[in-house]
Amino acid sequence: MGLGLTAVAGYRSPGSCPYEIWQDPLVSQSMVTLRKLALNDWQAVHSWASLEEACRYQPWGPNTEDQTRAFVQAAVEAWSHAHQQRFVYIARFENELVGMGELHIRSRRHRQGEIAYIVHPRAWGRGVGTAIGQELLSRGFGELGLHRIYATCDPRNLASSRLLGKLGMTYEGRHRHTALIRDGWRDSEMFSILEAEWPARTRR
Repeated sequence: MGLGLTAVAGYRSPGSCPYEIWQDPLVSQSMVTLRKLALNDWQAVHSWASLEEACRYQPWGPNTEDQTRAFVQAAVEAWSHAHQQRFVYIARFENELVGMGELHIRSRRHRQGEIAYIVHPRAWGRGVGTAIGQELLSRGFGELGLHRIYATCDPRNLASSRLLGKLGMTYEGRHRHTALIRDGWRDSEMFSILEAEWPARTRR
């Protein structure tokens, strides 16, 4: 099974991309940088994809090595597609690979996109997820010209809900029984932000 992501933050409180650096106040003056996912990143990805706590609210995982390799292979190949829909990045923080972010174009005609992220538990509560989300939104609106970008999370994942709010995303409601996970049917909280709302957010 692959790593089909929804927004994942900690459960406790808190080559074609311009690799911008976003500094979050919670990161204590350190930097989070994003780059394209590469095949040799699979071991870093597996370091969190194999953890039950990291995929607690996901329909995948904990992954085997083969499952993580397959996910990374597909994500890397997506960068070479003529009409690219998926943009998967890996995040570096304090000289370690600690998470990933994905921007997925859901409709080019209607300029709709989705973001998702996952952070290694050892980096929870340090602003890494916020930095990943900020960069994904920046690329979605600035580089891809999207009109609306949304994200979902499990209602029980309160840290992720707070993170999406910090990104300036608006809570739109709850979708019922969107995924069958290990402990039963999962609902999804829906958040979104529009292109007209993004410039005001970035000027703060």
